[in-house]
Amino acid sequence: MIKIILITVFLLIIFSLGSALYHLVKHKEDASSQRTAKALTFRIGISIVLFIFVIILVATGIIKPHGIGSRIHPQTQTTPENSK
Repeated sequence: MIKIILITVFLLIIFSLGSALYHLVKHKEDASSQRTAKALTFRIGISIVLFIFVIILVATGIIKPHGIGSRIHPQTQTTPENSK
């Protein structure tokens, strides 16, 4: 369910970016410049919400990172005897 939400939000971001590009290239008037700014503002807002949502999901343990960072910093505890 969470993956579907994340993919949907990513698609909204890409659609908003495409909409801004379309209005920027196709119409070179003041009205389209406001549409471009609104589309980019919407994209930035959705991106921030998505970023915060992913941070909350990682912090609560609902999703677990499994990329390069988890291999570089393994989750092992060091004791004073091991650190010498």
